[in-house]
Amino acid sequence: MPKKIYTTLPARFGVCMHADCPMASMCLRQIAYSQMTEGKDFLHMTNPRHSSKDCTCRFYRDASRARYAQGFTNFQKRMYPEQYREFMSTLIIHFGRSAYFERRNGDTILSPAEQEVVLDALHKAGVKEDFHFDKYLDLYNWFD
Repeated sequence: MPKKIYTTLPARFGVCMHADCPMASMCLRQIAYSQMTEGKDFLHMTNPRHSSKDCTCRFYRDASRARYAQGFTNFQKRMYPEQYREFMSTLIIHFGRSAYFERRNGDTILSPAEQEVVLDALHKAGVKEDFHFDKYLDLYNWFD
């Protein structure tokens, strides 16, 4: 089953309470901690004894946003029928039939790694030009 891509802070995301860490301003776990203490009664927290307050911390999550894509319905219009059949078959083998159509229609957001899979399938089908997804979203990478 594919991982859910969260567009907002997941309820059970592991947070870190070390505000004095030099990496805190760039760590998604510390930023989430600040947000969660405002409105949550219970927190899912990393063990402070297993955290290191430096760049070697195993719980560190980069707070920079990743570029996710939503839908690629316009691809079929720009491909030859044979190319599209090969493209679609490759992705159905990779994702499964229902999951392929969920991603194609934009019901499931594509992670950066999944975007690469789709673009590789385009090139495998013989498409030489650059195609763009229907929509792009800049989101936090909570779990990848």
